[in-house]
Amino acid sequence: MPAAIVTCATEFLGQPSVEALLASGYDVIAHDLAFVSAEIAEAFRQNHPGAQTSAADSPQGLVAAVMSSFGRIDTCVLNSAFPAERIPAGAMAEARLQAAYEALVFAPLMLTNAVVPHMKAQKSGKLIFCTSAAPLRGLSNYSIYVSARGAANAAVKSLALELAPFNIQVNAVAPNFMESETYFPKALMADPAASAKILNQIPVKRLGRPEEAGGLIAYLAGPDTGFVTGQIIALAGGWA
Repeated sequence: MPAAIVTCATEFLGQPSVEALLASGYDVIAHDLAFVSAEIAEAFRQNHPGAQTSAADSPQGLVAAVMSSFGRIDTCVLNSAFPAERIPAGAMAEARLQAAYEALVFAPLMLTNAVVPHMKAQKSGKLIFCTSAAPLRGLSNYSIYVSARGAANAAVKSLALELAPFNIQVNAVAPNFMESETYFPKALMADPAASAKILNQIPVKRLGRPEEAGGLIAYLAGPDTGFVTGQIIALAGGWA
């Protein structure tokens, strides 16, 4: 069976990615430092039968765990999350800027660095970055978050060119207005005023559903996308 890594598995697009890949016949290792708690790991496994979990604290450790369990890495879903905080120019803290880039740029690129040699050796692979549609339009007062997501989108373009000769496809799923406790939690959407303000920005007048994100990720991980690479695919209901 093909083998996949999904990072930040308890946040953003992590759970729908795990569920969609399991349904597509993948062996999946779901990674999240939250799994350092045995109780959290067990709860995740019960909700996602068939998935293994890892709390490896380095890219090399995570890759070693996957290779030990499955002997190959066919797909890596680089699902990264960081708060989209309203921070205007003139009020940016260096520590917050650094933290955003650590989570949204440094972490996925360093895992890519660890995964790629194995994909090159097997002459195939899929790298799927979960980023954001926000850089495609920009968001006033959110330049820290948007610029970090934009850097990840730019990396996808360069990596796709570099890795195409090795039959490794690199794409990004770039959502906005997606149902998730990370960015659009149920408590926020239960507020009529907040919900109306958000939905009025979306041409289709609803939030995206997790299974829609999972379906797109499963498609990009599938066998029929060898000619699809370097794409930043907006999943934003027409907003971008």
